[in-house]
Amino acid sequence: MQQGAELAYLLLHDPEFRAKVRKEHLREVGKRIRLKSDIQLLYQLLEAGIDGHSFDFYVLSAAPVEVIHSALEDIVPYDHIFGTEFRYKPSGEIDTIVRATAGYGKVAVLDHLLVEKVAGPDHVIYTGDGSSDIHVMLHINSRDGLTIAVSESRNVAQIAKRTVLSTSAMAVLAPILEEIAGSERYRIRGFFEANGMLTQGWERVRTDWLTVRQAVAPASAESVPSELKLIPID
Repeated sequence: MQQGAELAYLLLHDPEFRAKVRKEHLREVGKRIRLKSDIQLLYQLLEAGIDGHSFDFYVLSAAPVEVIHSALEDIVPYDHIFGTEFRYKPSGEIDTIVRATAGYGKVAVLDHLLVEKVAGPDHVIYTGDGSSDIHVMLHINSRDGLTIAVSESRNVAQIAKRTVLSTSAMAVLAPILEEIAGSERYRIRGFFEANGMLTQGWERVRTDWLTVRQAVAPASAESVPSELKLIPID
């Protein structure tokens, strides 16, 4: 439950949800998800290949697969989406969880795809934003793949090799073009412009998270906080 599949377990084990939630409700939830912009363009560019490199685009999500299918309908093919799968009773009620694509579940799906595609682990580029991505990112890092965090979550950002924050899904192409294609920044800007996108801001910062405590309380302890959190940025 602590690896990102909380919703799936809630739907399965909470009596009220289990009695009422059906496939059509999960599909409706998917239609209401606010996606990052330009996901379809990102998929199309990767599918077409970039600078002699070819890509296969897959989605691994801890959410119920019906939610992800609905959210990415007409953007990503269903057979390229892996989510948590339920087995349903004839009444439509959720019966059991067939597979939870969270934590080590994502590692298992990834390894299966590598065998199916006959690809090496160092050819994996993985983007993630939450707790369900931690295990798979550690797995990929240890095997020389590229991991990209797309949120400020410290649990993920401190593990990923790169972090990209943007409202556009296209932004993940910046580290991909740098690390994989060896492109300089001006070429990356040119690539975005050639595809109708402008990079109006591109800042790179490093953040150190420190917790500093006093070993011995000073004489005037009331005037000095017992814990200081400093976030220097350069």
